[in-house]
Amino acid sequence: DTLAPMHFSEAVLIAQAVATFAMVGLVWFVQIVHYPLFALVPESVRRTYETAHANRTTLVVAPLMLLEAATALALAVEPPPGVGRVLPLTGIVLLGLVWASTWLVQVPAHRTLLRDPTDTAVHRLVIGNWPRTLVWTTRAGVIVAILATWSPH
Repeated sequence: DTLAPMHFSEAVLIAQAVATFAMVGLVWFVQIVHYPLFALVPESVRRTYETAHANRTTLVVAPLMLLEAATALALAVEPPPGVGRVLPLTGIVLLGLVWASTWLVQVPAHRTLLRDPTDTAVHRLVIGNWPRTLVWTTRAGVIVAILATWSPH
């Protein structure tokens, strides 16, 4: 038996799954562990901590988010065999909500921490991240559904 070459959309699906599952694991870690620990950082050094956090987190998160977005668009254009368009389009809508939450809620919350590094600002960051965490988790469920309906050749 020889393995058939992988179709482009199948390779994209695998990259999509890796990026999405990595981001879901990361967002849950951030939600449960990392963001709440901001409250243990003394307010006197919280600005410095926030700056270091933002710089280091961007190095990890930006490539994964860009890969996830690029592969989501590619899957919507050319879904893998057996998948159809509904699930990839649903994934794009959910990803749009994630990106909107990132830019409209989390980024401003981090900027607030730079201006006003109080416990109230930390609390808002944690609370404001819950919708994004849940939407990203739902998106992972869509990826699982896509993988379940995929008919590799």
